Amino acid sequence: MTSRLVSRVNAALERHLPEQRLFLKSEEGTRFIRLRPVAQASMILGSAVFVGWTVIVTSIFLIDTISAGNARDLAQREQAMYQERLNYMALERDARAAAASAAQDRFALAMDQVSDMQTRLLESEERRRELETAVDVIQATLRRAIDERDDARLTVATLQGELEAETGTVQTAAEREWELQQTLAFLNDALENTAEERDETYTQMAEAADEINRLNFEFALTEERQNRVFRQLEEAVAVSMEPLDEMFSAAGLSTDDLIESVRRGYSGQGGPLTPIISTSGDGPDPLSDRANQLLQELDEINLWRIAAERLPFSNPVQGPYRQTSGFGPRRDPINGGRRMHNGLDFAGSRGTPIVAGGDGVVEFAGRQSGYGLTVEVRHNNGFMTRYAHLNRIRVSEGERVSRGERIGDMGTTGRSTGVHLHYEVHRNGTPVNPMTFIRAGRNVF
Repeated sequence: MTSRLVSRVNAALERHLPEQRLFLKSEEGTRFIRLRPVAQASMILGSAVFVGWTVIVTSIFLIDTISAGNARDLAQREQAMYQERLNYMALERDARAAAASAAQDRFALAMDQVSDMQTRLLESEERRRELETAVDVIQATLRRAIDERDDARLTVATLQGELEAETGTVQTAAEREWELQQTLAFLNDALENTAEERDETYTQMAEAADEINRLNFEFALTEERQNRVFRQLEEAVAVSMEPLDEMFSAAGLSTDDLIESVRRGYSGQGGPLTPIISTSGDGPDPLSDRANQLLQELDEINLWRIAAERLPFSNPVQGPYRQTSGFGPRRDPINGGRRMHNGLDFAGSRGTPIVAGGDGVVEFAGRQSGYGLTVEVRHNNGFMTRYAHLNRIRVSEGERVSRGERIGDMGTTGRSTGVHLHYEVHRNGTPVNPMTFIRAGRNVF
């Protein structure tokens, strides 16, 4: 049955593939090998399959090579773009830091100017009070001299009446005339002295009035300078408070609760604000109220800054990285299936510095199941941050760390598919999206 089928196939292929003979010559004789149509077709088919398989494998290899080259180029471009973005953010951060430092310098210089102006103002007030006292004394002396002059005139009139009456006195007319002349001479001298004192008093009063006008002008000029300085300080305070307010609002945090928490933590360093200027006993003047209001706003900025330092607003990776997983449900990279991802994954080079996102106390530093080498930092207001899959831990439990302080190195310990950092933020025990806080803090830190 099989031989008949082969014969039929050979007969069908005979027209296209006639039978060939391959002669092999040796010392013993000449032999030949018959190549039937079926054998030739099998050889051709085998050669075609081999050539086709070679072409397919070569094509797949070339496609993989081109795809890998494109992927590397894309990754390099993304890394270059990200590095450029990091450099821009670093320059922007340095510029903001320089602007903040310049604002602090301007504020310190302005406070020195305010203090100097306050000292000069107090000195001018003291001189004005002394001049007012001198004017009062001169006026009292002038009134007393006028009273004495009037008394002297009354006495002269009385004496003249006695002389005219010629009452029975024992003195002679010559003696009474001599005494009258002596009295008149004394009164004339007294009147001349009084007139000189009056003229001198008028001169001193005019000089005092000129001095008072000059002091009033200096006071008005000083007040205008103080108003200008206070306006600049108030504008600087408003500009400084705006990014902090935007950061807390973007993170969905109540500034009142944060400020109250910081005040409770720093209650031992507080105290009432003493007015800078108080020239009367009736209460603080408008300048003192304005200065106290500015000091209160500066104190509030300081409280906001302390609250921001204690919360995880900073990026935990200090170096180049790529975000590989976000917060929320995702496909499990090891077992598959949908799982909740309670943090962010940042892929980078092994040993990349990992820093604290905010001030706090290290609550845990060691190995955890699934997380590998892990550091947990407890912050204020019920916040906790977790840094997992580390290659090395650089802090110990109970240690206090500051924002930006290095706490470990990026690694791949625990349940991990590669070198990366798993970063979580918890608020009152509930995981929240860390990117909300990182984005909110970009314009501040």
